Amino acid sequence: MGTPTKRAVKKSVPAKQSLVHPVENLFFSRDESWLRFNQRVLEEAQDPTNPVLERVKFLAITASNLDEFVEIRVASFLQRIEDGYDQAQPPDEGGLRPQERLDRLRDRIEQFVEAQYKCWNEQLLPAMAAENIRVLRWHELSDAAREHAQQFFDDEVDPLLTPVTIDPSHPFPRVLNKALCLALLLRHKRKGTPREKMNTVLGVVTVPRSLPRLVCLPKEAGAYDFIFLHELIASQVERMFRGYEVLSQSAFRVTRNSNLYMQEEESRSVLESVRAELHNRRKGDAVRLEIESSADQEIVERLRTNFELDTSQVFHTNGPVNLSRLMNLYSEAKRPELKYEPFTAKDYKLAPTSADLFEELRTKDVLLHHPFDSYKTVEDFIEAGAADPAVISMRQTLYRTSKDSPIFRALIEAGQNKEVTVVVELMARFDEDSNIRWARELEDAGVGVFHGIFGFKTHCKLALLVRRDPDGVLRRYAHLGTGNYNPITARFYTDISLLTSRPELTAAAQQVFNYLTAETDTGTYSPLLVAPLTLLNGLVKLIEREAEHARAGRPAGIVAKMNGLLDRRVVEALYAASQAGVEIDLIIRGMCSLRPGVHGLSERIRVRSIVGRFLEHSRIFSFANGGAEEVFCGSADWMPRNLVERCEVVFPVTQPELAKRLREEILGAYLKDNVKARLLQPSGEYLRAPQTGAKFSAQEFLMNAAQGVDAVPAAKLVAKTGKARAAAKAEVSPTKSA
Repeated sequence: MGTPTKRAVKKSVPAKQSLVHPVENLFFSRDESWLRFNQRVLEEAQDPTNPVLERVKFLAITASNLDEFVEIRVASFLQRIEDGYDQAQPPDEGGLRPQERLDRLRDRIEQFVEAQYKCWNEQLLPAMAAENIRVLRWHELSDAAREHAQQFFDDEVDPLLTPVTIDPSHPFPRVLNKALCLALLLRHKRKGTPREKMNTVLGVVTVPRSLPRLVCLPKEAGAYDFIFLHELIASQVERMFRGYEVLSQSAFRVTRNSNLYMQEEESRSVLESVRAELHNRRKGDAVRLEIESSADQEIVERLRTNFELDTSQVFHTNGPVNLSRLMNLYSEAKRPELKYEPFTAKDYKLAPTSADLFEELRTKDVLLHHPFDSYKTVEDFIEAGAADPAVISMRQTLYRTSKDSPIFRALIEAGQNKEVTVVVELMARFDEDSNIRWARELEDAGVGVFHGIFGFKTHCKLALLVRRDPDGVLRRYAHLGTGNYNPITARFYTDISLLTSRPELTAAAQQVFNYLTAETDTGTYSPLLVAPLTLLNGLVKLIEREAEHARAGRPAGIVAKMNGLLDRRVVEALYAASQAGVEIDLIIRGMCSLRPGVHGLSERIRVRSIVGRFLEHSRIFSFANGGAEEVFCGSADWMPRNLVERCEVVFPVTQPELAKRLREEILGAYLKDNVKARLLQPSGEYLRAPQTGAKFSAQEFLMNAAQGVDAVPAAKLVAKTGKARAAAKAEVSPTKSA
């Protein structure tokens, strides 16, 4: 089968709507929607009800998020401009030309950066100081602390530093992507030459990445003092540049274009192409310069000129450059009372009649909601497949995993004596290096390694075991999930796992693997929905089916949880369903281009976002279906990249008690949340859900339920009476204009 082409957009919204709502008013821009998501993360850093070190962690996450946005999205706009692309974007992308979009984003980013540093300086530093955790400047150190810092510099830092002066014989050093550096304005100390006639030169020192960004200073038990590594280095520059007068100095950081540009016809192999592009990424074009707001203007201009940046690409920081490194402070300050209370996931227990997990799966499916349910059950499934001589073959996809993962080790072990096939996605953004290493290790262990279909990332989460059971029958067992095979992130990402031996699901999973390894297309993968082949059309048909039920007076409704909603065809289908009478609740953590609550367009659609202790990553889609309710889970968000540019799998959960748990306990909890939930307004802003009744946090409820503390019975969360939906409708009033 050839590479699938992108399907034409099907116009689902009635034509009369365009007379009332200009098309540019139907969609929010994805980039501004993403910035609003990061603003919601920043609100968690600003929230005094969160433990103070967790607030520091949230601030660090906003900085890391913004880095990726700049090096991918902003960089792509700059690339378009450089390539001469000047066409306006589609309405669902903002309807602006690249330069116009870039100018608007720049203003929003500048406002956001200002809010980040205001949070750090005015909220977090005082809050930490009140708990005896301080981040100090060099001049604030006590004699004992200064002596300790000096010794650390001499022993650990100085051997790693390479001071450079920029002149005709010393060109500007290659500054790697996001590497923190010090820039210094220097003047030679030459005897006999008047000071005013001496030329200034620029000096540069790169802060070693191998060292912790925060240096812990001696303090009494329970108290912590830190100094930033670049601040320590800055205190020693006179020693590094002897013979020069240091006129001024400032920390800076350059962000580079981190998009990978690959051409299929140029590729000897996908692995070698990705490896070569990774080398180029470290040296990509500069797209942003961050520098301390106190920096001398001459330093700023010399750096800006060297990196060939426009003034609009320079961002001044009122505090430490690179707030993402504050994550070190979270890990180094051993103050558990200033962090979330530890949570222990619930272990899955086999039925007394089951000898092992395979026997259990022959009688029923197993549904797990991570991190509330332990991820160890998934690890046990893969490890059992590797260790059990009755398991003949194993197939698995890997998008992201972790160092020393039990799953990875199990696949290596299985490769010694079984038929093992692994589809590794090499281009999982920012995990390319580690994925290349894992692919090579797997190949060395005798595992058949494939990289999916060129041009389509393999993002589906599938594992398939073939076992000769005690009754002599050859059976397939499968794991289908919404999250990566990563035991580390499984502790703080919410995701769904389904373990099953149902023939219809496992046979379809094998068809997907055949597609990934041989690009064979069977035409149908039912009951699975598979991107880029059947998923988009299948989703739209499910939405349109709800509209038909509503028009016929049958039960109709959609509750969908995902990370992002951007696909125009899906949004238009949702608008049409709303107008047909379908009540729609969307739980979308991140980007959302759909405009809810607009009279005559989307007044039956409500959108909420939940940002809390755990990263909401699960995708769950529930359809009333005229009373014969159906629930699906899967790896795909409702975004073009998932529906037409990746290999994804969405699977049905058909066992009644498991489907009920998804609808009532899990989706029901998120719909009831009035602590961490924000409601998307027709204007595009997000407002916290009003606390009209008792406070209810979905994540806290699910943690309590996992630990046997069920303060609110799950069945009451989304009662069939529709109380939760009625409450949600009351929270957002439709507007008569967009």
